[in-house]
Formats: sequence, structure tokens, C-alpha cells
Amino acid sequence: MAVLERNGVSSTSAGSAARKAGTPAGRRAQVSGTGLLLALVSTLVWSGSFVTARALHDSVPPVQHAFWRWVVAIVAVAPFAARPAWRQRHLIRRHLGFVTLAALLGVTVYNTLVHQAALTTTAGTMGMIMAASPVLMALYERIGGAPLGARRVTGILIACAGVLLLVGPASGKGSLVPELTPGDGWVMAAAACFASYSALLKRRPAELGGLPFLFSTFVLGALMLLPAYGISLAVQGGFEPRAGTVGPLLYVGVFSSAVAFLAWNKAIALIGAGRAGVVYYLQPVFVALLSFVVLDEPFGPGQALCLALILGGVALGAASARTPRRARYRQAVEARSAGGTRPARRTRPVRGRRCRAAGWASASRCSGPRSSWIAR
Repeated sequence: MAVLERNGVSSTSAGSAARKAGTPAGRRAQVSGTGLLLALVSTLVWSGSFVTARALHDSVPPVQHAFWRWVVAIVAVAPFAARPAWRQRHLIRRHLGFVTLAALLGVTVYNTLVHQAALTTTAGTMGMIMAASPVLMALYERIGGAPLGARRVTGILIACAGVLLLVGPASGKGSLVPELTPGDGWVMAAAACFASYSALLKRRPAELGGLPFLFSTFVLGALMLLPAYGISLAVQGGFEPRAGTVGPLLYVGVFSSAVAFLAWNKAIALIGAGRAGVVYYLQPVFVALLSFVVLDEPFGPGQALCLALILGGVALGAASARTPRRARYRQAVEARSAGGTRPARRTRPVRGRRCRAAGWASASRCSGPRSSWIAR
């Protein structure tokens, strides 16, 4: 009997969880969790690209590094995206200006600036400065009319404090003001490009699929890099293809370009650039850990404190705030008025004598859950 009761309880709990997942709130939670996970995967994979950029700074010229990265990415994505892109070639041609701008910001310029910065800047510093991108993403959303909310602003400020400590006292320089190098300026420009690219993704035409858009931006970005690649070959010469150069290029081409960009674009579509940008604050933490393991860059108690601040800010800023009751009712009024019906009213269930006194003959009108919606 006890076993049956336990089974009944477990089956009841499973059924309750299934019903909760089927509600609008449950579906929103699933979408939010998926978007945050995709943003986290992209951030982790991109963190490795900063380490490889620093590792190859003295063996592969920056423009050639960027060009071959996207050539590898095109080859990796082509088996899955070439046919859908061909089927949507008319849509790509119709929105060619949008696709070209996205390719210029996210493919041609952004990664070339990062590889250029790796000549004079450490991988950890690049990751720290790139952490400013979510601030610009949030500003873009605010300019577009989207409210940030007190929770997200607080999370951004906490994460910014962690980044400031990471480039100040925790870096061993003894000052809150970092000693900027020419490479730091290149990284700042790259951060602005990446934030603009992420904000631009929210305006992607709905009829243009993710894979066709990704493949077309890769191809256009590589084509725009081709003249600079030719100049780099003529001036700097080529690089020696060996395991130490081909391996990192394969990593940044397949994972940092194809996999990470596809996951990031999907995350932007699910949760928006602002919330995905808050997760992007984890990048300096990942870069610091990877550079400590691979490049033997320092990581001490100060960096650990900054890690806690950044993680706390990310957790606070990425959490979805509950919509106020008045705002929910206003949304319901607008939705119902668009359909020509009156808005629904949340009521408590009516049972027993109250039900009979109300004159409701239908039992279903008297036994709904506490949060059931009853149309007036």
C-alpha cells in the first residue's frame, strides 16, 4: 500500500510538472532556460578563441587568421546550410543590405580587430575589455524603448564592478585605471562592433532562416576580407601550416565561428540581446581560467573575488523579472480588445452553497483551480 501511495504521489507530481510545463509560464521558462544555455555555450567557446588568438599572434598574421577562420567555418556549415540558403536566395537578395551589414560587423571587422589586438594585449585583458559589450547591448535595447528593470540594471552594475576590479587592483597594477596598450583600443572597437551586431540581430527578418542567414554572413564576410588578405600576403607573407597553427584555426573555424555564432543567434532570438549580453559577462572569467591553464597567465585570490562578483551579477541580471499585475492586466486588455472581446478576469473558484446560490448548473464552472480564468 505504501508503495502504491508513493507511486501515486510520484505520478501526481510528474503530472503536475507536465501540466506546469504546458502552461504559458512553463513554456516561457523553458524558452528562457534554453536561451540562457545557448548564450552560455557561445560565451564559453568564444573564450577559447581569445586564447588561440594570443597563442598564434607571433606565427599567423591577424588578417590571415581571420580569413582562414571563416573559410573553415564556411566549409563546416556548408553541408547543413548551403541548400537552405539556396532555397532562400530570393529572401537573401531582398534583405541583402541587412545581411551585408551583419556580415561586416560580426564577421569581417569584429574578429579581425580581436586578432589585431592579440599582437600587443594578453588574452585575459581582451576578455575583460570585451565584457563591456553587454553594457552597450543594454543601452541599445533601452534606446529601442525596452525597459531594463531594476534587477537587470543591478546585475549589470555588479558585473561591471567585478570587471573593474579585474582590470584594476586584481590585475596586479595597483590602480583602478588600467594601463592601456594599443591592443586595448582595438579590443574596445571590437566590443562596439560585437554589441552592434548583437543588437542588429533582433531586427533580422522573421522569414529569413537562421542557417541561411548564418551561411550568407560567413560568405559575405570572407569575401569582404579577401582584399585585405591579399595585401597581407604581399606585405607580411604567409604562415607555415603545421599542427600548432592548423589545430587552433580548426577550433576557431568550427567551434568559435560555426557552432558559437549559431547558438548565439538563436539565444538572441529567444531571450533578446540584453539578457544574453548579461551572460556574456562570464567571458572574462572563462578567458582568465583558460589563459591560466594554457598560457600560464596569473590567476589569484583577487581574480577569484572578481569571479564571484561577475557570476553574481550574471545570475541577477539574467533572471527574468515577473511582470507586475497591472501590466499583465493591461496586456490582456490590449490583446482582447484587438480581438473584439472583453478581457478575462482572474477569479477564485466557487464551490458548495456559493455555487448553488450563484445559480451555476455546470459543475465545471465550480471546480476550477484557484488561478483559473473565467471569461465575463
